[in-house]
Amino acid sequence: MSVLFDQNNGYYDQQGGQTPDNLQFYQSQYPDPSSGAYAGSHQQQRSTSFPNTTMSPAPELGYGGYNPTIPGSQMSPQSISWLSAFGAGGLEGEPPLLEELGINFSHIKTKSFTVLNPLRPVDRNIMDDTDLAGPLLFCLAFGTFLLLSGKQHFGYIYGVAVVGCSVLYLILNLMSPQGVDIPKTASVLGYCMLPLVMLSSLSTLFTLNGGIGYILSVLAIVWCTYSSSGFFTAVLGMNDQRFLVAYPVGLFYGCFALMTVF
Repeated sequence: MSVLFDQNNGYYDQQGGQTPDNLQFYQSQYPDPSSGAYAGSHQQQRSTSFPNTTMSPAPELGYGGYNPTIPGSQMSPQSISWLSAFGAGGLEGEPPLLEELGINFSHIKTKSFTVLNPLRPVDRNIMDDTDLAGPLLFCLAFGTFLLLSGKQHFGYIYGVAVVGCSVLYLILNLMSPQGVDIPKTASVLGYCMLPLVMLSSLSTLFTLNGGIGYILSVLAIVWCTYSSSGFFTAVLGMNDQRFLVAYPVGLFYGCFALMTVF
């Protein structure tokens, strides 16, 4: 087989006939495709390069393309959705988001039941894991119930809470040689606010500005004061000074009761 070489245009096949003077003839190094030798070598090369094997089905991958039974299988960042991020799904050793934020519903439940049962002895180590999730939740519920009863007091609630926690923090540190930090003070006062939250829920059903409302308000204040003073005396070891602790704490809860009644 002969191939024409054009010095200007490159290679092309000879079509026969006369050729220009600038064309030169070169012998091709490739065999003729129509010959049997070329066909046999091409078939052998193809069978060698692409073996005729039956492909096994792809293994089933788990959520996000990750299967722990397959070595080297990893989850790509694109496959992690916002839902799996909140649940830490597919990420080995990653704690849940609520645990990283310090929100433990079992501890909130334990402290809430301790407040609802003030006659029960208080564990001294109950406030070791100080959290503010429960107090913030109770303050929000308290303001929401007041809003449903036609009283918009969110600013007063958080203002009294901040000032009251700061003052009681100073008083408790002056009374106790052991001392207490302000997050723990806010946590105790917030959890013991639960009876007032129940009182504010009653204000959505009927008016508390009356005889029955006054009695319920006094009972709620006594309940909150008794529970919080029990927490403080148990944590700080001030069993002989419970009435001294209860006096400023009762004034603190009295401000919230006035918001509920009036």
